[in-house]
Amino acid sequence: MSRNEFICDCTAVHTDVVDTVMERFKSNPALDRLTAFFKVMGDPTRVKILWALDQHEMCVCDIANVLSMTKSAVSHQLSTLRASALVRCRRDNKTVYYSLSDEHVQQILERALEHVSE
Repeated sequence: MSRNEFICDCTAVHTDVVDTVMERFKSNPALDRLTAFFKVMGDPTRVKILWALDQHEMCVCDIANVLSMTKSAVSHQLSTLRASALVRCRRDNKTVYYSLSDEHVQQILERALEHVSE
């Protein structure tokens, strides 16, 4: 028996399982997009911006004040979030308001917060 309980001691490869999973890897190009999604979500500043936008639609100035950041720094992060389709914006005269792009982003964020709060 292994000294580490997390290391498998078996020597048999379950080829049916391995083959099935390997085939699913090949046929699922969305995995690369999923990886990119989690990279974007892995930044603490972007997560705070998303959480703030989950609370209320906000302009750059509002977000900058909530996070004690410069407008420039917030704008840079919002650009990344927009490019990843996690936030959207709308213009009202000279003010641009940001919000989460859709319910999926809201659900993912809220579910993740729920998970880590347990």
